[in-house]
Amino acid sequence: MTFGYSADTQPLPEAMISRPGGEGSRLAPPPNILDRPYDNLTLSIDSQSGACWCFMEPRGRPSYTHALMDDISQMQRAITETFARGPGHLRRPFSWFVMASSLPGIYNLGGDLGYFVQCVRQRDLPALRHYGHVAVKAIHRNSMAFDSPLVTMALVQGDALGGGFEHALSFDMIIAERSAKFGLPEILFNMFPGMGAYSFLSRRMDRRKAEALILSGRIYTAEELYEMGVVDVLAEDGAGELAVREYIARHSRSFNAQLATYRARRRVNPVALEELIRVVDLWAEAALNLTSADLRKMDRLCAAQDRRLARIRAAGPMLMAAD
Repeated sequence: MTFGYSADTQPLPEAMISRPGGEGSRLAPPPNILDRPYDNLTLSIDSQSGACWCFMEPRGRPSYTHALMDDISQMQRAITETFARGPGHLRRPFSWFVMASSLPGIYNLGGDLGYFVQCVRQRDLPALRHYGHVAVKAIHRNSMAFDSPLVTMALVQGDALGGGFEHALSFDMIIAERSAKFGLPEILFNMFPGMGAYSFLSRRMDRRKAEALILSGRIYTAEELYEMGVVDVLAEDGAGELAVREYIARHSRSFNAQLATYRARRRVNPVALEELIRVVDLWAEAALNLTSADLRKMDRLCAAQDRRLARIRAAGPMLMAAD
């Protein structure tokens, strides 16, 4: 998969930078978030559209490992600091934030199951809680648009499972390609998704439908979730990035209204950090009740993820040669 952006994007001269949020104003030069090193993320700024793109590039298993979560948390804080230092809304460095994945066929496969199994076998409840708290604090920062005047999007071009689905739900919008798959498979190994699924789904659909989705263990297509109101924009396969750019182009002049609408949503139907932490504490306690058979299922799922990742990386050089 080829992207039109890279971490080496150079700032344009200010005279060449236009602001998508209205006439007669300009974007500030790209902030120093591009200069910060991330091992598992690639960031860039499209100055013409005023969008910051962040691609997950996990070095290990495409799950929410400690390393990936640390990078995400650092990136979120850098964005918050950048806007806090800025001279106000008329010179915001960018207006839209897009989270995507550079791994073909995978957005994110969810929590670090190998780590969970290790913690459960060692009866390490504090470690499980710590992992969950770090995760939901990052998810909450997503849901608050990093306390910055931004509209945020998750661009899903592959599988978003478990925590990967929860992560996507925490953004203002989900744009997904038709072949994307979403699911909460935790029920298959006798667990529930404790890092935001219930909180965010119950605000996008009624309680009964949210619980049915959580307890089904089903894999849903992007089209199914679009019909259910969970996915906001449905894109054709291979056209996800184009769909994001077209959405931004169509709505750039009404950015003020878009921003105010999503801020109103957060006021009317807020997801509090305390709520997320209390639920993730329930998740950690429930994990210690897993049986040996449940843990073996998680082991097999980890092994399957590793095999899939190996196939993707083995095919990578061939895909590049074909391009």
